[in-house]
Amino acid sequence: MTNEQIIFSAAQQLAEAGAIKYTGKIYKARDAEGNEIQLKETEAIHTYNAWRALGFQVQRGQKAVAKLTIWKHATKTDKETGEEESKMFMKTAAFFSASQVEAMPA
Repeated sequence: MTNEQIIFSAAQQLAEAGAIKYTGKIYKARDAEGNEIQLKETEAIHTYNAWRALGFQVQRGQKAVAKLTIWKHATKTDKETGEEESKMFMKTAAFFSASQVEAMPA
């Protein structure tokens, strides 16, 4: 699974459990058998660093709504040869919902 699929699936489960909210929007998709289904859109969930990159700050005292194991990409440069080594590995990351963040001051 890709990170996008992992996060999407987790967000759907979190919304069904009441841990995060739905936005009120509904979109159409296809299931594994090709049948058309309707899905409710959930509020966004991102890591702390992703929210910061988007210009938001997690509110003080907020706890992650989920801890998900996602793929992480890392590159390492050999100092002697200058060659870059790239690897992918699984890492557990904390995710916060849109209702837990506020815009950072300009």
